[in-house]
Amino acid sequence: EVHLVESGGGLVQPGGSLRLSCAASGFTFSLSRMNWVRRAPGKGLEWIASINESGDFTEYINSVKGRFTISRDNARNTLYLQLNSLTSEDTATYYCQYSVEDNLGRRDYRGQGTQVTVSS
Repeated sequence: EVHLVESGGGLVQPGGSLRLSCAASGFTFSLSRMNWVRRAPGKGLEWIASINESGDFTEYINSVKGRFTISRDNARNTLYLQLNSLTSEDTATYYCQYSVEDNLGRRDYRGQGTQVTVSS
């Protein structure tokens, strides 16, 4: 069973930083592309970053480029998201996401999320 547990969120002032973690189990993490997505208050789910299996290729939504960094430790089955230069627009619940596509279709797995609140 796929199990994802996000942590590291909190209340931070504008301009501050946080490091989110996602502990993964129940699938072969080292062979899996991973994503971070977020849901801001009153809005839908938004993809923000992806990383390939080996960690040497990353992609970001424009609004976080240069501020957020996705990384992974395959030995620890853990995904990370470093958040820098935070603004109120980054306030959201952040989820790591593992997606599977097969003959049954696409399934997205996410944990319970970790709340990031940017406020002075």
